[in-house]
Amino acid sequence: MSFLRYLSRLSLLGILALTWLLAGVFLFLSPGLPDVQTLRDVKLQTPMQVYTRDGDLIGQFGEQKRTPMLFADIPPQFIQALLAAEDDGFFRHSGVDIAGLMRAVSELVLTGAKGSGGSTLTMQVARNYFLSLERTFMRKFNEILLAIQIERELSKEEIFELYFNRVFLGHRAYGFEAAAQVYYGKSITELSLAQHAMLAGIPKAPSRSNPITGPQPGKERRNWILGRMLDLGYIDQQAWAQASAAPVSASHHGARLSFAAHYAAEMARQQMLDRYGMAAYTDGYQVHTTISSELQQLAQQTVIAGLATYDRRHGYRGPERQLPPEAETTATAQRELWQAAVAETPVVAGMEPAIVTRIRETAVDILLRDGSDAVLEWENGLRQASPYLSENAMGRAPQAPSDVVDEGDLIRIQANADGSWQLTQVPAAQAALVSLNPDNGAIVSIVGGMGFENSKFNRATQARRQPGSSFKPFVYSAALDAGFTAASIINDAPVVLEDNTLEDIWRPENDGGQFHGPTRLRWALTKSRNLVSIRLLQQLGVKRLISYIDGLGFDTSEYPNDLSLALGTQVMTPLELATAYAILANGGFAVQPFLIERVDDVEGETVYQATPATVCRGCNETPATDAGEDELRMEDILAGTATTIPAERVMEERVNFIINSILQDVVKRGTGRRALTLGRDDLAGKTGTTNGPMDAWFSGYNRDVVTTAWVGFDNYTPLGRREFGGTAALPIWIDYMREALAESPDMERPLPPGVVHVRIDPVTGLLASPGQSNAIFEYFREELVPVQGGPDDRPGAGGKTTDDLIKDIF
Repeated sequence: MSFLRYLSRLSLLGILALTWLLAGVFLFLSPGLPDVQTLRDVKLQTPMQVYTRDGDLIGQFGEQKRTPMLFADIPPQFIQALLAAEDDGFFRHSGVDIAGLMRAVSELVLTGAKGSGGSTLTMQVARNYFLSLERTFMRKFNEILLAIQIERELSKEEIFELYFNRVFLGHRAYGFEAAAQVYYGKSITELSLAQHAMLAGIPKAPSRSNPITGPQPGKERRNWILGRMLDLGYIDQQAWAQASAAPVSASHHGARLSFAAHYAAEMARQQMLDRYGMAAYTDGYQVHTTISSELQQLAQQTVIAGLATYDRRHGYRGPERQLPPEAETTATAQRELWQAAVAETPVVAGMEPAIVTRIRETAVDILLRDGSDAVLEWENGLRQASPYLSENAMGRAPQAPSDVVDEGDLIRIQANADGSWQLTQVPAAQAALVSLNPDNGAIVSIVGGMGFENSKFNRATQARRQPGSSFKPFVYSAALDAGFTAASIINDAPVVLEDNTLEDIWRPENDGGQFHGPTRLRWALTKSRNLVSIRLLQQLGVKRLISYIDGLGFDTSEYPNDLSLALGTQVMTPLELATAYAILANGGFAVQPFLIERVDDVEGETVYQATPATVCRGCNETPATDAGEDELRMEDILAGTATTIPAERVMEERVNFIINSILQDVVKRGTGRRALTLGRDDLAGKTGTTNGPMDAWFSGYNRDVVTTAWVGFDNYTPLGRREFGGTAALPIWIDYMREALAESPDMERPLPPGVVHVRIDPVTGLLASPGQSNAIFEYFREELVPVQGGPDDRPGAGGKTTDDLIKDIF
């Protein structure tokens, strides 16, 4: 009895000492503990997501992949799996599992090594949000005290939600919803029991036991969790057996994009980085762009198809790599080498890499990326693969597959509709397309090249190329503004110029080297006559042109101060040219291209709303205001009191109408007449081809859509002597606009006040005589209607020269 009394007193003293110790620790540590209430306002690092205007996800950016989810949305089966793995008493304890802690201490004392740890989910929340990962007793005490405070101030559901969304799960995935996307490409709500258990097992060793890095350890952990779920009554024997036998099905998945639009997404990323800095990657912004899902996919398809068509006209350039079989290598080893080579070669624009493994009489056997074998038939591209010799010549057509490929060649193939394979190649040429809403500059589609996988260089916004004749409409607009008319006569004749700003003597020519004599400006632009354009600029004056186009929004700081401007020798990007054509399309108003329509924060609140300068159709023209910002006060926008910024008129309305009518003639009668295949009367545009030819352009529009297409080589290799804007770029534009204009009504522009439509002599450009049989109609500003002429007013008659006629007119 004395011993028992002694033992009781000793135990009591021990309990009192432990109590005093814990109280002392609490008093010592509690002042330094963080405020648990901050957990309610915690800001999880969430990646930025970029959407089209239709709500399709086209980009996700951020180091940490995270997709927060509310407790109510988490599948109950996964909750059970996680509780079985980490803390089955979570909904019963008050933040600390005493039995679990004692078990962890006993394991440490008996084995000298850390065992189960004894941490509850609440303690892990405290550690993940507030503490470091250092293994010290002081950190453990802080963890316990914080867990108790967290349980007092937050509900169990809130605590579980915090753990679910924060824990690191390997491969830059934070939170279980993000991990489900990374490992399975699905939402956690779509996963099976086996997959739930696999994810629940990752927190114990996220870098080693995730199902990609460590499939076997991950499977062992998964099956242990399934056994725990069976013991706890969460699942029955049949469910346990099926899930335990399930194979590991994980593989790495990127963001679940609705479709790829990498150039547009990258533009949005850069603009967000400029606006918000590194917070753009972590604050969960949702970026809503002006991109149309349908038109963006169409633009990508037409660019790829247009380049492939151009490429086929110039011949087959051969394999991308040659890996001929080695004599001393076994067949198995050789196949492994080939498989590794084809696996590391990226797919470009749907063009799959493959290795030629055997050549037969009318076909070749090929090895695909997935390790399977296939057959490439003679008729599927091999027979048509005449060899490329130069941009202007191809070799003899092949007579057998061996004339085209050798064993070990790494080639490109595409799937046909019937499942067979077609020989192809990644075009060496590049292209860009940008399409805008001319009323406000919204970018509805943009493609910067053949494939983002192959080149991240965005040619639509970064490639500064000579526009060639695509620039002529602005030279002619400046002339019309200065008093010339569409009927003004300029001599299409040879010109030799000596200019200090030009190298040596300049002898420009028309395409084809022909000269056509006195020519009306309308016909000269319709047929893209170079010599008329140069003589026109000579009379207009280079300084006057630069001043005019500077007012249209062109950056003229580096423009050459010489007559070569008439032929578009300055450089600009396709986006800059499309923006200028928007002025022609919208009636003469300046708009600025923009991509980001709206930005929402992680809570769904709008933090940025674009308010671009906009053309108001059907209303009185409003003078431009000083409020030229692209962003108004957020409270005004959200309150609905923000007003649209009116676009500034930069081109006189009547000049715009007349130049538009000339550009419609370019489509109907000139270099853009291939576009007649669209069967519309409201199309206008201009081709452009530079010396070489190095660049091929077509920029065109109707009242609702303006689009610029460009084709060329990055290294300025010539496209080929038979390639022009009308053959290389215009087909891309046509295929895109066929669908882009499907919902746009074919409407004639109304005649603006002050424009008259009168009959003229097509030779002199003067008013036609009464009853003149060959008279044609022309538009004039009413104060510039020409006088009536006679036979002696014709060029070359009565001693009058072309310059005399021009002086008479003006």
